[in-house]
Amino acid sequence: MASIQKRGTIKAKADFDAGDDAVALRKAIEGLGTREKTLIDVLTRRSSAQRQLICAAYQEATGRSLEEDLRGDTHGDFEEVLVALVTPPAAYDCHEVARAMKGLGTADSVLIEIFASRSNQQIKALSEVYLEETEKKLTLDLKKEVSGQYSQALLLLAEGKRDESTTVDPEKAKEDAKTLYDAGEKKWGTDESKFIDILCHRSIPQLRQTLIEYKNISGKSLQQSIEGEMSGKLEELLVAIVKCVKSVPAYMAERLYESMKGGGTDEATLNRIMVSRSEIDLLDIRAEFKKLYSYSLHSAIEVSDCVP
Repeated sequence: MASIQKRGTIKAKADFDAGDDAVALRKAIEGLGTREKTLIDVLTRRSSAQRQLICAAYQEATGRSLEEDLRGDTHGDFEEVLVALVTPPAAYDCHEVARAMKGLGTADSVLIEIFASRSNQQIKALSEVYLEETEKKLTLDLKKEVSGQYSQALLLLAEGKRDESTTVDPEKAKEDAKTLYDAGEKKWGTDESKFIDILCHRSIPQLRQTLIEYKNISGKSLQQSIEGEMSGKLEELLVAIVKCVKSVPAYMAERLYESMKGGGTDEATLNRIMVSRSEIDLLDIRAEFKKLYSYSLHSAIEVSDCVP
């Protein structure tokens, strides 16, 4: 895990004292006019684990929840990002999934982003929080919100049972590539179930090899074939899986770009990716963003903040 954490932009603070930070936050919130700079300095310069210790120290000192005080004292997108920062990662993912299922129509792009990019461990952790908070099983609630083969694929991912083996079987990759080719490009009409089975079950290293073998057989990339053969939400989900197999940071960089292009910013997506990846791979996402769009993620966010 240590090597993964190093790719984040937020690191644990060395001379950390949860009590001191809780006092600083209390002063910032209780003073005349909330001191936003203190909130930003403390909450963006501590690791998630340290922020949980600050929440506990704040509760002990004030008898109040830091999250509730932040909600009461800040507003709009600023409030949302601060609340995200004081929420444990599994709970944050869980709340984003729950929010995507709420109301009229489901925010499928959020469900696709989360379930295509998270590890088994992360999916199981968010499912446990969901069960704890709602007393319902996430997969049963998801089943009510989604339908068809898209539902079948999403529910497989939501089980968090992808093979985790790191060993690649080259013969199996060739066999799977041929199965995919036979189920799509080679036949009239597409057998989507073969794509779902392989893309939702095989390990990430195995799928990387399968992508190479598929290109050898087909002459096209698997992403091109899926885009040509399928449509709608199933296409979007399977393409997201393929992109994450190739590079989760590149996929997240693209999601960030999409959230900021055009008039107005999709702040919910921007917040979710910046916060949820801040201790995992945000350095890599930054590098991929620069590579893909020739300008920095930092400058893109600055410009998006200026758009009314």
